[in-house]
Amino acid sequence: MRVEIWTDIACPWCYVGKARFDQGLAAFAHRDEVEVVHRSFELNPQAENGTMSIIDAVAAQYGRPREQQVAREEQAATMARAVGLGYRIGGRVFGNTFDVHRLIHFAKKHGRQTELMDLAFRANFAEERSIYDRKTQVSLAVEAGLDVAEAREVLENPEAFAAEVRADERLASDMGVSGVPFFVLNRRYGVNGVQSTEMFTQALEQAWADRPAA
Repeated sequence: MRVEIWTDIACPWCYVGKARFDQGLAAFAHRDEVEVVHRSFELNPQAENGTMSIIDAVAAQYGRPREQQVAREEQAATMARAVGLGYRIGGRVFGNTFDVHRLIHFAKKHGRQTELMDLAFRANFAEERSIYDRKTQVSLAVEAGLDVAEAREVLENPEAFAAEVRADERLASDMGVSGVPFFVLNRRYGVNGVQSTEMFTQALEQAWADRPAA
């Protein structure tokens, strides 16, 4: 059985959603027979890297009062901590995640995609290290077990793994995915947003029961 998960590293709900899914999968009896495929999604594809606070940037993007956006951050922090994740509020900056997605596809080629994703999520939310900084990106790649020279080469070539990112995004568009996290089980069932651990386990059980006969 295959589960495809669209996420953006800058998305707090993806950070929490992935952890809840992982816990739900751990409770699934047939977990060893599930292939998990992580796919790219950019919430802000036109974003430029800068120094603007993520709170101010997102509040402006959606026309929210700053206090409301702070409250949303606090809600995300509470949800993250409930599943054992670290979460800091106030130090993240707004930026473009396309290069991070390219690097994640490079990691996938070497069987280190999940490791890099987890490190990038932690760096962004728990440590408030800028995932848009080239030095940080290379450091995360090395922490994930990737070759430093190859990682630098990928990042310095804007076309490297760009087609893979765009293909994921086209597939999301074709399937009507407009927000993340979004989970697709066997291309038959869709689960949108941050669901409970139990809900993910139930969805896996249903998809398993309804899977096509071998």
